[in-house]
Amino acid sequence: MLEVLNPANAFDSIRQFLQAGGDVLMVIMVATFVMWALILERVIFFSTAAGGVKKRAVRTWSNRRDHASWYALAVRDKLLSEVKIAANQNITMIKGLVAIAPLLGLLGTVTGMVEVFNVMAVTGSSNARLMAGGISKATIPTMAGLVASLSGILMINFLEANARRTVADTADELDKTVGD
Repeated sequence: MLEVLNPANAFDSIRQFLQAGGDVLMVIMVATFVMWALILERVIFFSTAAGGVKKRAVRTWSNRRDHASWYALAVRDKLLSEVKIAANQNITMIKGLVAIAPLLGLLGTVTGMVEVFNVMAVTGSSNARLMAGGISKATIPTMAGLVASLSGILMINFLEANARRTVADTADELDKTVGD
């Protein structure tokens, strides 16, 4: 059990996994790391900075004397828009990376199958032992792309719900300020 936790063994296992999956698996890994870096940035934003953005909008709105004119309502819309932009920052990029992960997995499938057919053409037979490397290069990237995409989809739902809640809470706070 302790050898599994050894960093040298873990690094060696990851290296073997990446070699078994081929070059496309490296691209999937980089895309997944970027996606999760952006997801973590959004989680940190919602846990720390979102409250400050909301308070700044409410403070700006409450410092205004006029809350009823057309111009005041335009300022309110601007403040809500700024909160919405801050809350939704990087979500489109995350969605793009979530969408591209299974496509990269499919690219890995195609390149692995080309390798299988190449082995068949070179050897003139369907030797299972020779084809096994290509088949692993066909299945591992597909699995990795789907796992990356599924984890991203779950987090996208969480992040979008937080963004909607932040904007709705800000709108409610602005409306309470008008009533006071």
